[in-house]
Parts: sequence; structure tokens; C-alpha cells
Amino acid sequence: MGEFSKEEATILSRYFTNTDKNVFGLINLPQVVAGCLFSRYSRSKKSARKILLEDFIQDPNMQFEQIVGAQKEGAQSQFIATKRAEEFYERVLVGFGDDSVAELGGAHVALEQISILATKFIQDSRIGASPLEKSTRYVYFDEKVDGKYKYYRGEELISSPAGEEYLKICDKLFDAYCDLQPKVIAYLQKKYSKEENVSERAYTSTIRAKTCDLLRGLLPASTLTNMGVYANGRAFEYLLTKMYASNLPEINSLASQAQSELSIIIPSFVKRANDKYGISMQEYMKDCRQKTSSLAKEKFLPQAQKDAQEVQLVDYDKDAEQKIISAILFECGMDYEEAIKKASQMQGGERKQLLDAYVGGRLNRRHKPGRAFEHPYYTFAFCANFGQYRDLHRHRMLTQARQLLSCDFGYDVPAEIIAAGLDAEFKSALEDAKSAYEKINRQTNPFLAQYAVPMAYKLKWHMRMNLREAFHFIELRSTPQGHEDYRRVTIKMLKEIEKVHPSLANYIKFANTKDVELERLEAEKNIDKKLERLNAEKKQ
Repeated sequence: MGEFSKEEATILSRYFTNTDKNVFGLINLPQVVAGCLFSRYSRSKKSARKILLEDFIQDPNMQFEQIVGAQKEGAQSQFIATKRAEEFYERVLVGFGDDSVAELGGAHVALEQISILATKFIQDSRIGASPLEKSTRYVYFDEKVDGKYKYYRGEELISSPAGEEYLKICDKLFDAYCDLQPKVIAYLQKKYSKEENVSERAYTSTIRAKTCDLLRGLLPASTLTNMGVYANGRAFEYLLTKMYASNLPEINSLASQAQSELSIIIPSFVKRANDKYGISMQEYMKDCRQKTSSLAKEKFLPQAQKDAQEVQLVDYDKDAEQKIISAILFECGMDYEEAIKKASQMQGGERKQLLDAYVGGRLNRRHKPGRAFEHPYYTFAFCANFGQYRDLHRHRMLTQARQLLSCDFGYDVPAEIIAAGLDAEFKSALEDAKSAYEKINRQTNPFLAQYAVPMAYKLKWHMRMNLREAFHFIELRSTPQGHEDYRRVTIKMLKEIEKVHPSLANYIKFANTKDVELERLEAEKNIDKKLERLNAEKKQ
């Protein structure tokens, strides 16, 4: 029997392109409703369709019918409208080759029961797309379906010579995750007793978030999760093309499924992802990747260093301040060549006076300096755990690239796991994962072996960002409610900038460098205040 009754499926067919597949599109929903749905989706164990049914449609307080409208005719009206628009888009998009038209229309797509590894591939396409993935912080990944843990079981792995080893290590990692969960909760409850001014809801949520944070390192990249993606047509077309060109069969399959659903909603915008032009682009991507990798391995790659620093500033603009001053003077009306000359002649006091005026009296992290701060760039190299990468990867306005997941650079064990005396079991699972990874790598390939890598293991990646983005990045990711791992990385990034440009780093004034123990507690207290306010408003 399916997830929904016949009556429920009929209702849901008005708002989804299908009611029985893991990949589906959203239709007939206002943008604000779709956005709220995906927001709740990221912090729930429920599927997107069940959330809409139970939390939106069936909840009388949501007034769903008034917001959305009855729409008794169901999805058919959407299909008819799309068909009529198809002829217009065909003329503009294909006849005139105006690709920018595809940026004026978009769609929401949900992808359920896909691996964490697949979500990273999808999130790499950051321009024009807004992905939202289920968090490992608010939801325990301990469920079983038909007696099996929820991780990727593609035939390319299960039927390979390493299939048995793969299943064995994934099960062991999930066993350790589940076995340690009550022990970690008990330790945290003993260490952090509930204060009188903290509600039971806030305390329970905070302890759960902390437990999830401490244990997520055991989850392998194969862990199944859900994600929602909103993107314009142009972004979807390029994303699908890249997915078809991936080395991973899971991502190839997801491309086909997603294109099938998007062809119902925005058919003209995605049709070229896998037509003769799209296939040509896919072959180009594969060929470049294969030849570059082979040449690099044959002629250029030395032995990888195993003791790399967690954060390292490897490149920066030494004349950053002069570049910013030149841009400010240009914005104020000076010719650029003259602005560069003038900036080089200005004394330190004059520069500070102009910078102070340009940055202004920032009252919070959302008050960002102007675009003159986009001129200097910083390149950071990281060797940190996959969980840290997963958190920091989501930023859009920067350039980044990662190496394949592996077990080559060691792993991190949270300090509180050690303090609780639970590190032996934690480490045992990780050490077994390394042995399994190496065997799977030998018997399959490094792309498939990634699925067996737990999030505690380190990988190498780099980010290149301008100073204006560094303001946003550092101040956002150092907030007290953030995971301690990525807060540590972010604070190190700030210190690296302070070493080379102390006068500019002073303007990053909302970075929080204090130690925090229960990261989510203050945020949960604020949620309580909002709930109290909403309840009071309802009673009025």
C-alpha cells in the first residue's frame, strides 16, 4: 500500500507532479507556500508531500484553502497552461536562441532518499539555484525501513566485488550512531541540566541538536536524505547536463528523473539538457575531466601531505586597501586611472577616514559595506572534516573546489565524545570505515568508494572569496548557534585576514569568537518567545 490513501493522493495531485515517486515537482502553489514547505522540509523526517498534507492542508490554523484556492480541477489546468506557453517559449528560446528567457521561469523540485554525496554534487551548481537539504542537526538518522538502515544501495556498489564489504561497514557505522545516541544524551543531560528559565521544548531541542552534532561524524556519505531545489530554467538545464555527465550512476539516474518531472513544469527550459546539444556538452565535460585527471596523475601529482593545516591563507591581494580606496573614489566620480594614482598617494590617516565613512556605523551583520570591498580577494585552503565542508559549502558568491572524499587525511573526534568516555566505540567504527574504504577503492573506483566515507574524515578543498563576501561568510558562520566545528574554521579564517590586513579585518566587527557549549540554546529561547507572541496574538 502506498504512503497515501486514494482520497489523500487525489488532494495531493493538485500540488505535485506525482504522488508515488521519490522525485517530483511542485505545482499550483504560490511561491511563499512552496518556500515555507521546503523550509519545514529541511527539519523534518516527513516527506514533502506528507508535510503539505498534514501540516498545511489539514491544519485549520494554516487557512490553506484561503491562501491557495480550491483548485478543484487539479493538476490538469497547470498542464494545459504549460502546453500553451510551450509554443511561445519555443519561438523565443529556440528560434532566437535567447537563453536568458529561461532565467525568468523557475520550478521547485524535491529529491527524496538520495545520498548525502549526491546532494553535494547538486549544490555545486550554486548560481541560479537555491537548494535546501535536510539537516543532520535537527533530525536523528536512526530509522530503518524493512529492517534496513537508510543508505544508498545502488547496484553498481551492491553487485561489485566490494558489495558485501560496503554493506557491512555502512551497517556498522549506523549501529555505532544508534548505540551512542542514548549514551550521548545521558551525558549531555548530566552535564547541562535544565535551567528554570528554559522551557522543556527548548531544552529537549537543544540537547537533540547537540547530540546530532556530536554523532554526525559517524554518518557515511551514503546516508539517505531529502532535499528541495528551487532554480530558474537556465540553472536547471546546466545542472541536469552536469548530472548526466557525472561518474556516479546515482546522479545520472537522478538527472533523468528530475528532467522527467521538470518537463511537466518548464519543458522548454530543460529540453536541451539531454538532446543532441546536451549530449555533446556531456561528452565534452567527461572528456576534459578524464584527460586532465590522467595527465595530472601521470606527470604532475606528488604524494599528498597527510598533515595539512585545517585552515591556511594561501593567496591574497597585498594591495587590498589601495584597491578598495580606488574603487571608492571611482564610485564618487573620479576617473579610474586617476583614482588608482590618488589611492597610492594617500596617507594612512586619510585612507582610514575614507574607509570609516564608506563602511559606516554597522549595527549588525546584515549591514554590509559597499561593492568596493569586492575588489581584494583571499584564497583559503582547508583540510577539515566532511561535516565542516558540508556546512560551509552552501555559500554561493565564491569560488570553491574539493577533492574526492577519502580516508587519507585522518578524522576528528569531538572533544565531548572523548570527555564522555565514548571515544573507543567512535574510533573503532571510523577505523573500520578506513579499511573498508581502501578495499572498496581497490575493487571499484575512487568515485564509488566515497559512499563509504564517514563525515568525521577530513578532505581538502579551497575557497576564493572577495572581502565583502568574507564579511558575510565569517560573521554568519561564527554565530553562537553554529556547529562548533565550522565556527572554529571560520574564526581561523578571520585570524588569517587579521595577520595580513589588520586594518580591514577591524571592520568585520560582528564575528563571534567566544566559546559556546550548548550552541542552540539561545536560539531555542528566542523561538519560545516567538511562539508566546504568536499564541498571544491568536487569543486577541
